[in-house]
Amino acid sequence: MAGHSKWANIQHRKGRQDAKRGKLWTKIIREITVAARAGGPDPDTNPRLRLAWDKATDANMPKDNIQRAIARGAGSGDGDNYDEIRYEGYGIGGAAIIVDCMTDNRTRTVAEVRHAFAKNGGNLGQDGSVVFMFKHCGQFLFAPGTSEDAVMEAGLEAGADDIQTDDDGVIEVTCAPGDYAGLKKAFAEAGLKAEEDGIVMKPENETVLAGEDAQRMQKLLDALEGLDDVQEVYTNAILELDD
Repeated sequence: MAGHSKWANIQHRKGRQDAKRGKLWTKIIREITVAARAGGPDPDTNPRLRLAWDKATDANMPKDNIQRAIARGAGSGDGDNYDEIRYEGYGIGGAAIIVDCMTDNRTRTVAEVRHAFAKNGGNLGQDGSVVFMFKHCGQFLFAPGTSEDAVMEAGLEAGADDIQTDDDGVIEVTCAPGDYAGLKKAFAEAGLKAEEDGIVMKPENETVLAGEDAQRMQKLLDALEGLDDVQEVYTNAILELDD
């Protein structure tokens, strides 16, 4: 059951991202700008910028938009300066949630995040309250039907730490954050395209929610992801949602 739920969650998440492409582009542009400001404008020497660039490409963002964001970040420093903040909290059934933000106004952001939690049945926690339940790592998720042998051959040679196939056929590859770029390149050269990939906070254990609890949790996640200052939302919840 959990395998099917994970695949259904992947597809549902991609559908929500497609429906909110304009907001997704805004978040990616912000990430590109901050990455270029922190590590320089060359994606070949700035791994964080390379990751943001790849994310922009996957979201079908025009190259001109990407280059303008890099120029803005690597320029004289004019424009918005964003702070990176992480919030931790609990959702329905005690499910753990991490909310990563970029903001030019910390007071506004914490108020909006707290309101989204409270209005939708969750609770904003203290720093460190749930982050220990997650692992910072590179992650690749391949669709059912992908050749496990091909993934293993490319992945193990390029530094994958672990390769797992769940009951529904989803192949998950994890690696150290520093090995993510090399692994992504190796998969591309092998003709393998992940359904999802990135440097993420991966839950060590999962909480399955069904029925009304799953619907309520989805509403909470949507509320958090819809906030302008929120870049990423991670949870250990697997939702059994009706199609």
